[in-house]
Amino acid sequence: MDLTASGARVVAATRRPGLAPACTVLAGSVISMVGLTWDVQWHDDVGPDTFFTLPHLFLYSGSAIVGLASLAVVLLTTAAQRAGRPVDPRIGGRAIGVFGRTFAAPAGYLVSGVGAALFLLYGLWDQWWHGLYGFDAVIDSPPHIGLLLSVTLSIIGTTMVFAAAREQRWGRIGVFGSLAVLIAFSAVTALGLQQVDLDPVEATSVGSTLLSVLLVFAGAGFLRRPGGAVATAAILAVIQAVFWWFSPWAARAYADLVGLPVRDYVSGVPDMPALMPMALLPVAALVEGYLLIARRRGWQLGRVSVLAGGLAGLLVGATLLVQRGLVYSGHIGDLTAVLATGLAAGVLGLAGGFAGWRFGGMLRLLAPASEVQTHA
Repeated sequence: MDLTASGARVVAATRRPGLAPACTVLAGSVISMVGLTWDVQWHDDVGPDTFFTLPHLFLYSGSAIVGLASLAVVLLTTAAQRAGRPVDPRIGGRAIGVFGRTFAAPAGYLVSGVGAALFLLYGLWDQWWHGLYGFDAVIDSPPHIGLLLSVTLSIIGTTMVFAAAREQRWGRIGVFGSLAVLIAFSAVTALGLQQVDLDPVEATSVGSTLLSVLLVFAGAGFLRRPGGAVATAAILAVIQAVFWWFSPWAARAYADLVGLPVRDYVSGVPDMPALMPMALLPVAALVEGYLLIARRRGWQLGRVSVLAGGLAGLLVGATLLVQRGLVYSGHIGDLTAVLATGLAAGVLGLAGGFAGWRFGGMLRLLAPASEVQTHA
């Protein structure tokens, strides 16, 4: 891996500078996501677990991969800068001094590495929690929420890493893939809102909707032309479809392997995929159409994104509650709760569209100045 700007120009035709470490941190996040969907399903289909289980191994090894890859890039960047060689900013973004000038860390890898380090600290807390209370009965325990937020930070760093190479096709695809992984993770992180009583509003659905809308609009704001929102939602749909099969199968296969029975009243519903909004792809297509009309009429897209975010929040929030009712019980459920949740999600969706569009613009600024001016 050549980190220098001059080296990158020489080998640009035959190599893709930064692709290997970027794919490594993304692979680590995906491995953690596999462990998460497996662990969530285990809690529902089998029961409590201990600290040392195979799903936990996937969670921790994924974070370790992210941390080691980030550390390697930081050390290579530091060595290159100390040797007086200019560092290619397309590899994770421009270098930032850490501990004064002891280390030079590309912005994206700094964020992903900090997330991995925090995951280790929360992992130690989780081990202490298991030692104190024994089996883990719930997914939204304090150390678990900390672990999920740490992985979320690592995925944000991964998104930044790919955004720094946005002039490359793999950089743009990596941004959309990272955003989709972030939406998938946020579906479980939103379970931390279960303790919030806003009856008849369902708080976890509102929280999940807000994050989904924000990240879809980040994809649109990053690309700044038709396709960003749909690409992000489409990749999420693929993740949801794969995990819909994988989650129940993995829980049952591992239960058979360790000789534990599956609960008699198991619903058969893949828990983590069922938390992801199935309506996000058609809603993203509607958003793209709305933004396309706005472009043709010369409207200011930053302002349009607010109204579009509100509409997206309303649709995703209401359909998410309908989705869960149909999946788990076969009927829509309380219409009052559906309407109240949709309206609350629509209000927060205004903020999601606003912040997401601007977050996408911030991701664009991670690319080198010449690329920003050329491809804006």
